[in-house]
Amino acid sequence: MSGGSPVGGGYMRQRHSQGYASGGDDLEDDACSRPQPFTPPSPRVRSWVEIVENVLWIASAIFIVYFGDRHSNLICLLWHDERIRRLPLYLGMIGAGLNVVIFLYTSMFAWSVRRFDEKWELSSISALPFVTLLGLVSFCLFAFALWPIWSFLTLPLLFTLFMACMVIIPHIMIVTFRQQNDTFRID
Repeated sequence: MSGGSPVGGGYMRQRHSQGYASGGDDLEDDACSRPQPFTPPSPRVRSWVEIVENVLWIASAIFIVYFGDRHSNLICLLWHDERIRRLPLYLGMIGAGLNVVIFLYTSMFAWSVRRFDEKWELSSISALPFVTLLGLVSFCLFAFALWPIWSFLTLPLLFTLFMACMVIIPHIMIVTFRQQNDTFRID
């Protein structure tokens, strides 16, 4: 501990000594106990390439849902076609539904966490391997169930529908969240 004044055989660190230049925002100035104003994250500006990619995913998914197997749309096909293996289809739907429930639960739980930088550390990281495995199993079950209709085109078809969902889901607002008031924080 150099740069301080001698006290009892050792050196005591002084605030304005050499090697301790501070802008005044350190912990000893009690900067962490001052309330920080809530600033929502600024929206990211998207490039035109990202916008075109998103529009292409959504347009491809609409095309798949509307045209189905060229005779009827995808919804009627899923309800009435006897070529579909029903048990894997239903298990895949259950898996996809569980993924949505887990995602909604972890995102709602993340909004209840006080600090913005700790939001995803508590809940989402521990659920990530389970959600990934469940999503992969659901994808395989869907592919197995729909293979008799589209054969090898089932895999790109399902991937296109998945990517369209990934583009649309962040824009769906389920509940308007309240802003957190951090005026009484002392950490």
